[in-house]
Amino acid sequence: MVRAQHSGQVSAVVNIVLADVLSIDLGSGTTDAALNFNYLNTSDYNAAKTVTVPNSLVIISSKNFDLKVKSEGADFVNGTDTIPVDVLQIKAVAGGSLVGTFNEVTLSEADKVLVSNASVGAGQSLNIAYSISAEKASKVLLGKARGTYSQKVIYTATAL
Repeated sequence: MVRAQHSGQVSAVVNIVLADVLSIDLGSGTTDAALNFNYLNTSDYNAAKTVTVPNSLVIISSKNFDLKVKSEGADFVNGTDTIPVDVLQIKAVAGGSLVGTFNEVTLSEADKVLVSNASVGAGQSLNIAYSISAEKASKVLLGKARGTYSQKVIYTATAL
């Protein structure tokens, strides 16, 4: 008896299911400690101060996006004493791996675009500089009650 050989063929469908992702986390340059601007003597009130935080944020995104920043409230608060949040400038600065159009904004309760049209990528880091001008220090801060004034700064990434 002669047997015929048959070749067989089967197929399987492989699906790759993708979802849009957009994640923003504090980077290695940011700790649980607050960012401090210390005004301890007359020289401090006559000079601009800048605190730059390298790798401040780490972002993963499957689409281009805008990174926005705002304050949680209208003022930095110390008990019943207040300082308007617009005393603070926030700037996205070169040095991280995030690619986009970097902006400098004055902090407010309204969202402001810190980085526009940032590109797709995983583990993208952003350096952020916080500053108070000498003019704001002498005209807004000088004469306020001593103490620590605090306000939360909120970052939001929005897909385009």
